[in-house]
Amino acid sequence: MGTKIKHASLVLVGILAGVLLSLNFSAVAQREGGRFPLPVDELRAFAEVFGAIKSGYVEPVEDKKLISEAINGMLSGLDPHSAYLDQDAFKELQVGTQGEFGGLGIEVGMEDGFVKVVSPIEDTPAYRAGLKPGDLIIRLDDTPVKGMSLNDAVKRMRGKPKSPIRLTIVRKGQENPFEVTLLRDVIRVQSVKSKLIESGYGWVRVSQFQEHTVETMVKHIAALYKDGPLKGLVLDLRNDPGGLLNGAVGVSAAFLPSKALVVSTDGRTEDARRKFIASPEDYIRGRGDDLLRGLPEGVKNVPMVVLVNGGSASASEIVAGALQDHKRATIMGTQTFGKGSVQTIMPLGNNTAIKLTTARYYTPSGRSIQAKGIVPDVLVEDPSAGLIRVREADLDKHLANPQEEKAASSKRESSAGSAAEEKAAPPLEFASEKDFQFQQAVNFLKGKPVVTSQQSAKASDPLKPAASN
Repeated sequence: MGTKIKHASLVLVGILAGVLLSLNFSAVAQREGGRFPLPVDELRAFAEVFGAIKSGYVEPVEDKKLISEAINGMLSGLDPHSAYLDQDAFKELQVGTQGEFGGLGIEVGMEDGFVKVVSPIEDTPAYRAGLKPGDLIIRLDDTPVKGMSLNDAVKRMRGKPKSPIRLTIVRKGQENPFEVTLLRDVIRVQSVKSKLIESGYGWVRVSQFQEHTVETMVKHIAALYKDGPLKGLVLDLRNDPGGLLNGAVGVSAAFLPSKALVVSTDGRTEDARRKFIASPEDYIRGRGDDLLRGLPEGVKNVPMVVLVNGGSASASEIVAGALQDHKRATIMGTQTFGKGSVQTIMPLGNNTAIKLTTARYYTPSGRSIQAKGIVPDVLVEDPSAGLIRVREADLDKHLANPQEEKAASSKRESSAGSAAEEKAAPPLEFASEKDFQFQQAVNFLKGKPVVTSQQSAKASDPLKPAASN
C-alpha cells in the first residue's frame, strides 16, 4: 500500500507541476523581476496526502471535491475576503451585483470558526429579524458552524424562498445565545432611497453599490431638486457593506469637481496600481453616456453630511474617505468597518472563479483605511449598535494596515450556554424621528447644536456645529 501511495504521489507531483506551469505562475514572477521555483517538497507532501485520502479514506472521495477543497483552503487561509467560488457561488456573485439574489440578506465573514455578521442588508429577512453587525452565528438549524468553511455556511443559508432556517446567535452584551427563525426569500436590494426631509433639505441613502446605483442615485437627487435647490443634503452610508468599485467612484464623482482623485490602489502587479478619478471612464462600465449628466445644478456645492457607522465598509468607505479628504462633506457617526482591500474576480474553467485580494486602496490624501476605517469628523454614537464595535481588524487573518504597525485585534469569546428564548430587537428605521444620528445630521446642516450621545442630550451638553462646506 505504501509503495502505491508513493508511486501515486510522484505522478501527482508531476501533474501539479504541469498545472502550475500551464497557469503561468512563472509569468507573475517574471513581472517581479525573478522566477518562483516550484515548491517540489510541498507539492510532494500535497500529493502524498491526496494519494492517502484516495486509497485509505473510509469512503470514496471524488477528485473534483478534493481539488476544490484544496483550492478553497489555499484562498481562505490568506484573508477573510479571498475565496474559491464554485459554480453556484460564482453565479450568485454575478446576479448579486445586479441587485437580486437568493438568501437571507446578510453580508458575512468568519471569526474564530464562526460566521460573523458584517452587515444586514435593508428590507431582507435578516434585517427584519433584527440581526446586527458583530452577531456570531454559531448554529444553522441543529448543525454547529464550527468547522465549516464560509462557503459551506453560506450554501446552507441559501435555499428555496419561504423555506425556514433557524440561526443560533451569540451577541455581545447578552449573556446567553438566542435563536432566530428566518424564512429565506429572493433578495431584491433597493440600492438607493431618498426623501425630502422638509423644504430645502434632502436625504439620500445608498444601501449597497450595485451595477445601476449611480444612475438610480441621479434620478433620486433630481427628484429632490424638483421643487427648487437644496440647502443641505444627508448622504446615508450606514450599514452599507460595499459593492462595485466603479459605483463608489461614480457616487463620489457626483459631488466632487471633475477629475478629482477619488481613490488609488496599490498591489504587487502593475494592474493593481491604479488611480481612479471623477471622470466617466472610471465610473462607467463599458461604453455609454455619462451617468452624471442629469445631475441638477448646485449638487456640487450643496452643504453635505455623510452618515457612517461600523457597518459601513469597502465601497462606502471609499466615498466617505474621498469626500472627507476633499473637504466636500462632514463625516458624522461612528468609525467605519475598515475594509480597505480590493478583491479581483478571476474566472476559471467550468464557470468557477477565485476571488483574490490583489491590492489595498488609499484615500486621496494617501490614507490606508485597511483594519482602521474612516474616523468621523463629528463623532455621534449609534444607539442601535449597543456595545458592538466589530470591524475589519476583528476578523481572523485580516490584512494588516501598513500605516498602522500595531493594529488592535480584539477577539470575541463565545458563550457555551444553551439557547435562550430572547428575541432580536427590531431594526432601526433610518431617517425617522427615532434615528438619533440622522437627527443630529439635520441639526448640523441647519446650524443647530449637535449632540454626540443620547446621554449628552439628557444632560444638555450639545456641540456647536462646524462651518458647513
